[in-house]
Amino acid sequence: MNIIEKIKGHPRVGNGTAFAVLFTMGFCHMLNDMIQSVVPAMYPLMKESFGFSFVQIGIITLVYQMVSSVFQPFVGLYADKHPRPYSLAAGMCFTLAGLLILAYAPGFTAILLAVSVIGCGSAVFHPEASRVVQMASGGKKSLAQAIFQVGGNGGSAIGPLLAALIVLPHGQHAVGWMAMAAMLASTILVRVGAWYSLLLAQKKEENPAVHAASSGLPRKTVHFALGILILMLFSKYFFNACMTSYFTFYLIEKFNVSIQHSQLCLFAYLAAFAAGTLAGGFLGDRYGRKYVILFSILGAAPFTLAMPYLNLAWTIIMAIMSGLIIASAFSAILVYATDLMPDKLGMISGMFFGLMFGLGGIGSAFFGWLADETSIEYIFHISTLLPLLGIVAVFLPDIRPARR
Repeated sequence: MNIIEKIKGHPRVGNGTAFAVLFTMGFCHMLNDMIQSVVPAMYPLMKESFGFSFVQIGIITLVYQMVSSVFQPFVGLYADKHPRPYSLAAGMCFTLAGLLILAYAPGFTAILLAVSVIGCGSAVFHPEASRVVQMASGGKKSLAQAIFQVGGNGGSAIGPLLAALIVLPHGQHAVGWMAMAAMLASTILVRVGAWYSLLLAQKKEENPAVHAASSGLPRKTVHFALGILILMLFSKYFFNACMTSYFTFYLIEKFNVSIQHSQLCLFAYLAAFAAGTLAGGFLGDRYGRKYVILFSILGAAPFTLAMPYLNLAWTIIMAIMSGLIIASAFSAILVYATDLMPDKLGMISGMFFGLMFGLGGIGSAFFGWLADETSIEYIFHISTLLPLLGIVAVFLPDIRPARR
């Protein structure tokens, strides 16, 4: 039996949209990002237990996200030429090791080592996962990316909730319990790796010389558009870094809420962030990704600008609306970027996921330094201006008609 016959008899491998694979990848992305989001959710505990300054909190985030961001484009570039179906499971093993180190880290240096190992796991997971999602999309790339992203954003929302319910009451060692999630994800990803391996073999046997088409745009236009997309990522993830790393401190300082209460408020923001991601995928297919990018960044500005001037209830409402709107950007940005350079899927995915983590890390370190120099309230006044940069998206070329 040749590979084509073998694949035809496999219920999850075919030419259409493989929803079983997409939802499996979304679930694994949820587990991966749930684990990662526990790190910033632990910041109040770390600050209290170890006496860290805001600069040290920012450096922890910077190291974790910079390790991930630096490695991801290189992993993606390598995967473009040499796909490794089981690298997804291997990456999750790095995350497992980092969690165990973090659970017993005695100080600042050991914590930096732990988050670096977790960052390595993320660097391996995201570029190759994006390739699997695109291969399973059956041409519905925005929908596929949205399913994958909403899993990750859902995990980011669940992480602080688990931290509030498990880690904060039981202390740092309780982080080790999250290792069970990493083990589960690694086991599932072995099965996805088998599907991926079969599909790669199928494509090689059917047409070993196939090459991805280009976008049809001039190289100068492609580079200009990529520059605008990077600026959009800067606006989105600098604002999001302030929210995820310092929103709890802002609520504690301004409204005198408890740590647990602040974590629940952060969960509300991140849950809205997850819901907005799925909406962005559907809207991108229907109205064009350029317009979703423009709306999702600039459209959040009225809500972010109002946030520093309101009471607790309205602050939470504005935070939820901001997360809901601004979240729809990343799926549209990533699919738009891969449409610009479809022959460099792994490199572009790795670069944009890397920028997502890197800009978030730099933003967290910057706002941590600024908070030490000024105040938590001041950095929120600054961060709420960032969505105004979304106006630059009007200069993106509309590539939707060219792809019909």
